[in-house]
Amino acid sequence: MVTAQNLVPVSPGLIYTPHSYVEPIDLGGIFGTIQPLEVELGSGDGSFLVQWAQLHREHNFIGVERLLGRLRKLDRKGARAGLSNLRALRIEASYFMEYMAPPASVCVLHVYFPDPWPKRKHRRHRLVNERFVQAAATTVVPGGLIYFRTDDLDYFAQMNSVFGADARFHATNTPDELSAVVTDFERGFLARGVRTLRSAWQRISQKEQVNRERPQRS
Repeated sequence: MVTAQNLVPVSPGLIYTPHSYVEPIDLGGIFGTIQPLEVELGSGDGSFLVQWAQLHREHNFIGVERLLGRLRKLDRKGARAGLSNLRALRIEASYFMEYMAPPASVCVLHVYFPDPWPKRKHRRHRLVNERFVQAAATTVVPGGLIYFRTDDLDYFAQMNSVFGADARFHATNTPDELSAVVTDFERGFLARGVRTLRSAWQRISQKEQVNRERPQRS
């Protein structure tokens, strides 16, 4: 398991090594230009994120991945594409969400094909649970979006259940433009005829939150 304590420095490039693993990262120190931030948790070989970052150079992107081999693939692909708006970070996704993502800093969060941990006794290891919802509510800006993809029906139901139970989020749709950009896992699933399940959730706006918190007249 990769944690903040056992990480080792990696080669320079798009891979970002924070000064501290116990406090929020300094976004101003990562990118030369401050732009809306999108994060992919579990970026795999970078297939999705590099394509998406090329299409949206008006946003900054961070790919979070715990496996160094995958992170280096993202680094190489992003460097070949000349993406100054992309960085890679080696850390556990849940740790990043809870301890390293600055509050209200992410406009779009991508979570595609996380490990489903299909055995009942292992489900506690799943990334998307009630605790993840709390972290997302803190990290995602009001009006921000969270997009999920999975091939596992049970995990899909859990994702929708935990977010549907939280009044700070409401269901929305995945744009066709986004659906058209596939991940490395998704490419393999599609070749085998496995269906991709998609879900999208939006953090309620500040106005919606104020209206919900305002006392109702009797």
